[in-house]
Amino acid sequence: MTDRRQILRSLAALSAASSWPAVAQPVWSPTRPVTLIVPYPPGGPTDILARTVAADIARELGQAVTVENVPGGAGAIGTRRAAQAAPDGHTLALGNNQTHATNVSLLPQGGGYDPIKDFAPIALCAALQHIVVVGNDVPVRNTAELVALARREPGKLTAGSTGPGSASHLALELFKARSGTDMAHVPYKGSAPLLQDLLGGHVKLSFATTPTVLAQVQAGKLRALAVASPNRSPHLPDLPTLAQAGVPGVEADAWLGFFAPAATPPAALARYRQLVTDAMKKDSVRATVTQQGMAVDVKEAGPFAVFLQQDIARWAEVIRSARVTMD
Repeated sequence: MTDRRQILRSLAALSAASSWPAVAQPVWSPTRPVTLIVPYPPGGPTDILARTVAADIARELGQAVTVENVPGGAGAIGTRRAAQAAPDGHTLALGNNQTHATNVSLLPQGGGYDPIKDFAPIALCAALQHIVVVGNDVPVRNTAELVALARREPGKLTAGSTGPGSASHLALELFKARSGTDMAHVPYKGSAPLLQDLLGGHVKLSFATTPTVLAQVQAGKLRALAVASPNRSPHLPDLPTLAQAGVPGVEADAWLGFFAPAATPPAALARYRQLVTDAMKKDSVRATVTQQGMAVDVKEAGPFAVFLQQDIARWAEVIRSARVTMD
């Protein structure tokens, strides 16, 4: 009888314990200022996105989030520093399609880091869309006419990019493969000289980011044919995507997102993931992103991780097929 009573009392105690409300786990917070490494120079859309989000999450964390610009090596120097940082929740990194998708196929030893093994994704936030633009002296009005001209005169049309292996170069190579055309690639050292030669008629077309050519398109100095993106441009909403224009499979957004070093504590990752996605829902943040010529494009950590794997594989195939190398 005694044993039976003890068992009943134990069961009652377990039942009562299971009915108690779960004790809330404390929310993770940094104990000192957080460093956000941006592997590009100050200024420009990439840096402005980083600083805008950093200011927003700093208010929520109650700690400063300091942007550290570490440019060089096609973004590899700063990204490598972030990969090697202590995974204690006090270092974040801004990454993009170059640092986390194409460098692994273009640079020796992938730039010295592994974009998958060395990082935990926080969120993808925005896209820099590539616009197919031609000079006003090029006798085409749409993508179909561009493809027809390129096929009639293989190798004669000159297409400028911001350098070998750049996003604009890879978008061009992807377009050539999907459209069955051949054009002469002309690399430039950045967007400023490329734009100058586009306007001067020295190079005939380019896959250029929206901020580079938007003002010239709106002023009628360049002709936009399509956007190399799965979505239409919020800045040129009447412009079709390349898929809508008859050349599917040329989605070449230059994306921007946030990462933490691998092995960062799960509680810290959860906090940052919530804060960054919340920031991207705010009208003030979205307005800043749009004003910089970007399109808001949020992917939370899970979908972002899947997208990242796919993007690495996709560009590796383009780089291999087109025999793209970095000078």
